[in-house]
Amino acid sequence: MLTPIEEALLAIMMVVIMLGMGSSLTFKDFRIALRHPQAVLVGFASQYLFMPLIAFSLALAFNLTGPQTIGLVLMGCMPGGTTSNIFAYFSKSLLSLSIMMTVCSTIGAVFLVPILMEVYTAGVEGHLRIPPAEIIGLLFVLLIPTFFGMWLRKRNPNKGALSELTGSLVGVVVIIFLVVTWIPRNYQLLLDTAPGVFASVILLGLIGFAFGYGFARLLRLDPRKARTVSLETGIQNGPLGALIVIMVFSGSTQQEVLVMPVLYSLFIVMTSTVATLYYRRWTRLEELARDQAKVEPAG
Repeated sequence: MLTPIEEALLAIMMVVIMLGMGSSLTFKDFRIALRHPQAVLVGFASQYLFMPLIAFSLALAFNLTGPQTIGLVLMGCMPGGTTSNIFAYFSKSLLSLSIMMTVCSTIGAVFLVPILMEVYTAGVEGHLRIPPAEIIGLLFVLLIPTFFGMWLRKRNPNKGALSELTGSLVGVVVIIFLVVTWIPRNYQLLLDTAPGVFASVILLGLIGFAFGYGFARLLRLDPRKARTVSLETGIQNGPLGALIVIMVFSGSTQQEVLVMPVLYSLFIVMTSTVATLYYRRWTRLEELARDQAKVEPAG
């Protein structure tokens, strides 16, 4: 479990992350996106059609316990986070598209996460299920700093840019914070954790990458947009999942459920790094091919 001080810090850091995410956009960006909504819609559908189903299927395949199932399905239902934007940048994918998809999936989460959690956890014991009202309340509150960040960016671009940078950095810090504070105190729990738990959290991200890319290409998005959708689909908002768990559960139940978002956050950094290096090389090869095509042969 996290201490009360750590829980408060996590909540504060989530507010900073959401503020930074909002500061990366202006209301004009939404109008521009509405003119060419295909990529955003594909990413949104990929996020909320595939990831919850993948998480639920993995929970069944590895015969996870009730608390573990709740934790994994919750991660499958989470929107994208600022971490996906960072990896989109380093992979030379479309950062603006990644940010737009993150914001849209976060706004949609207020309505879709409670519904999806009700659908996919219907068979889990009643005391473990997360009340929809609590999810809606928390996500709605977190939208306030997001919209404030958008207002700040419009009012003062310099402060907005600083807020965006701070939010992105804090997104990485939160993952490190969760790993450094939680894992050392719960190493025995991890030693007793079944291999299927580790496999499920790792595969959630990997399969998400594959489905996101395949779905985008199937709907004829170009490879660069498809790679952006891939990262946005596979990388869920782990800190937000952890915050929901600590706000809803307590005691040993909190510990059993929390293991899923914490382990997911740990391993998604590793798998995303590999995917980013691969996508970055892919983008470079495409750029080289375009440059060579511009050079007309002599004679």
